[in-house]
Amino acid sequence: MEIVIASHSVHKIKEFRDMLKAFKHIDVLSLLDFPHYSLPKETGTTFEENATQKAVDASIVLNRYVLADDSGLVVPELESQPGIYSSRYAGLEATDAENRQKLLHNMKDFSDDRRNCYFECCLAIASPNGLEKMSSATCQGVILKEERGRNGFGYDSLFVKLDYEKTFAELEESVKNRISHRRKAFEKLIPTFETLV
Repeated sequence: MEIVIASHSVHKIKEFRDMLKAFKHIDVLSLLDFPHYSLPKETGTTFEENATQKAVDASIVLNRYVLADDSGLVVPELESQPGIYSSRYAGLEATDAENRQKLLHNMKDFSDDRRNCYFECCLAIASPNGLEKMSSATCQGVILKEERGRNGFGYDSLFVKLDYEKTFAELEESVKNRISHRRKAFEKLIPTFETLV
């Protein structure tokens, strides 16, 4: 069977492909395979709403099973910003680097005890019949005062997971993909993937 990753992000697509490769009965596609289709604008107020919206819309239009995620960085001391606006924190067309710079600027006077944060990920699986399953997970950490590392994407170069010393951008990709919020959410969906035919 086929499942479509509802993303154009090469980083996310690769991450999901790595997670799904254990399921030999599933052929993994992405929105890169459907250039005529565009995801709907995110209008939800939570990660759950946005993930569901993307999964359901894409599954109906493409007539396939779809896996969609909505994820982002939450800093409680910034009133939970950037949150669902993580990818467009510095503007609709903002780059990852611009988003990181805005975050660093907004936290420049924060002491270490105010730099706690977490990544949150919500995953939704939908079929043309509607939402099939959803899961969510978080990954707790802190935001550094300067970037470190060249791997990863988004806010990875600023984020250090609790009990780790390296940022997500310094960790080996295989390590990051084993401990991330996205991996935790994915693991909750394994029984669903095993039953898809």
